[in-house]
Amino acid sequence: MMGTVLAAASRLVSGASAEWRCERASDRQRVYFANHSSHLDFLVIWSALPPDQRTRTRPVAGEDYWNRGPLRRYLSRHVFNAVLIQRNGPANGDVASARASIERMAEEMGSRHSLIVFPEGTRSVNGSVAMFKSGLYHLAALRRDAELIPVHLENLNRILPKGESLPVPMLSRLVFGRPLVVKVGESKEEFLDRARGALIQLGEAS
Repeated sequence: MMGTVLAAASRLVSGASAEWRCERASDRQRVYFANHSSHLDFLVIWSALPPDQRTRTRPVAGEDYWNRGPLRRYLSRHVFNAVLIQRNGPANGDVASARASIERMAEEMGSRHSLIVFPEGTRSVNGSVAMFKSGLYHLAALRRDAELIPVHLENLNRILPKGESLPVPMLSRLVFGRPLVVKVGESKEEFLDRARGALIQLGEAS
């Protein structure tokens, strides 16, 4: 019930219209990867999913933010079923810790869950799409059975800018692109450039 209410509230505040260029209703496990400019980003994507997919889709989020206070902890654990990972402190920039986080994401998908991830690693302040971190490539390599779906978010940085706590209701848009796969022989750099390019093209065509 709480999830349904939050999904409806998210659509009301963001005014989000969703365009699907991939199959909307799919039984396949997916990794939705999107540009990141607001704390509303994952909620808007999650809210746009069909209800049955929403219950199977878990956002990957920063442990430091979502463990701050009882309400956030409750929402992350009991409503969003989020996969919480460390972003700051000793794990930041630690290759072994980063690898462990990716392996945990792959494991937490199990046999039925999908994920929402933000490959830039941090929020953009101007709406541009930064270079992708390597995590998406390694996750895709571990879960070759999952579809990789680019999702371009438009205007969320204006609805809830970085540093603000109250959203400003206005229209936004999200576009779900066609699935990507890691090609045979494709290097990490080539894949990340192609995935980022696919995301940017969704924004340019919308």
